[in-house]
Amino acid sequence: MSGAIAGIVAGVVATGAQLALWWLFSEALPGILFRDARLAAAIVMGPGVLPPPATFDVVVMLVATVVHFALSIVYGVVLAPLAAALDTRRALLAGGVFGLALFVVNMYGFTLVFPWFDVARDWITAAAHVVFGVTAAAFARSRIGA
Repeated sequence: MSGAIAGIVAGVVATGAQLALWWLFSEALPGILFRDARLAAAIVMGPGVLPPPATFDVVVMLVATVVHFALSIVYGVVLAPLAAALDTRRALLAGGVFGLALFVVNMYGFTLVFPWFDVARDWITAAAHVVFGVTAAAFARSRIGA
């Protein structure tokens, strides 16, 4: 259960970090957010939701949110036992490496099945994945004994 919660918490924090980085280093908001929501929603809804314009669509946003958090939960459940078994410093390092590995899996592995994700391969997305891993590991460590 704590792994699932770690994934949810990390999903929220990583999304916040990604939004902040987009705001600081790009002029693409909110279009890039709507684009990435369509990328995630297309996993379930099919590539028909991908064509521009990348505008707000409540159904796309809801489906993308469900996909995002379902994956976050799975990843949190995978990472939590490892993080809980390590001391804090090593757990945070393992979380960062895990996040970077997730970036590779998500942005290069998933593109074999969902090729539209190749447009999201950038340093901001990589950083958000690292933030996810570190946050999930930190949360899992904080739950020890709780």
